[in-house]
This record gives sequence, C-alpha cells and structure tokens, in this order.
Amino acid sequence: MKTCQRFSRIKSGYEQDITFLRSHSERHEGKPSAKASAKHAAGAKRAMARALNRHYERCRECG
Repeated sequence: MKTCQRFSRIKSGYEQDITFLRSHSERHEGKPSAKASAKHAAGAKRAMARALNRHYERCRECG
C-alpha cells in the first residue's frame, strides 16, 4: 500500500504516544496509574485507526 508522508507522520505520532503509555504501564505495574495508562494506550490505538482511515479516505495520494 502506497501512502503519503502525512500518513506516515500521523502514524508515527500515534505510535510514539502508544509506546510511551504502554511502557509507563509496564514500569508501574499494579498501580492505578498503570491501569489508566493501559486504557489510554488502547484508546489511542483506536484513535489512530480512525485518524488513518479518515486520512486514507480523503487523501488523493493515498486513496
């Protein structure tokens, strides 16, 4: 699948956030903040999917 640079930037930004949240969750296992980070990471993953789908539908270069 050929994608444009904006698609890559959107994806890398979300992936960076997801990685940060997951690593925080692993470092602080058993604490309430870890559980919250895990939930936020899952939400960020869904948000990334929505953003990338929306971009793919509208972008002339990708779609």
